[in-house]
Amino acid sequence: MAKKIDDSGRMFESPLMEALTKTHIAFPLTIFFGTGALALYWCIGPLGLGIIGSLSLFIVGGIFFTLVEYLVHRYFYHMGVDTARKARLQYLFHGVHHDHPRDKKRLAMPPLMSAFMAVLFVGIYRLLMGNYGYAFGGGFMTGYATYLLIHYAIHIYTPPKNILRIIWKHHNLHHFVGDTGAFGVSSPLWDHIFGTMPEDPLKKRKMQTNT
Repeated sequence: MAKKIDDSGRMFESPLMEALTKTHIAFPLTIFFGTGALALYWCIGPLGLGIIGSLSLFIVGGIFFTLVEYLVHRYFYHMGVDTARKARLQYLFHGVHHDHPRDKKRLAMPPLMSAFMAVLFVGIYRLLMGNYGYAFGGGFMTGYATYLLIHYAIHIYTPPKNILRIIWKHHNLHHFVGDTGAFGVSSPLWDHIFGTMPEDPLKKRKMQTNT
């Protein structure tokens, strides 16, 4: 029976199952950026849906992903764990990342799951929106790839000395201050909108010092 092994970050006792939980970041990035680019090309080229309409839906799809990212992170990855089954599920999907945030091989879904998810989401949007669903789905996949890239960079590299430092700081609040806020990774936008921005401990300390 699968179980959590705390000291190694291992998720499954089976070597095969354990191997399937890991991947190099290049594989999912290639799959999702490639899917996004191919979907956009398919709309503008063979389907002839027009550049403006296709690009607009592509951009909207990317923005929509940031909302989905926020909601999944808040309500699924940090679900209530009132049963052992929920606790195990939460650990498999996200808890292991909080225990081992610098594990390079678990900062993205494995290649097979990535390919399945890419086909699934583009297929869903195609059913809902017709051929324009390819453009929207392509933007959604590109949004996901961008999220993966940002998330990987935050956990592996030191914060840059430019405006992007804000994203590093925001996600570190989630990991090291409290996981009840700062659910957005690629952007803090939805945390501001839904009121889940945690208080910056440095600002709080300064206010307490000045009072």
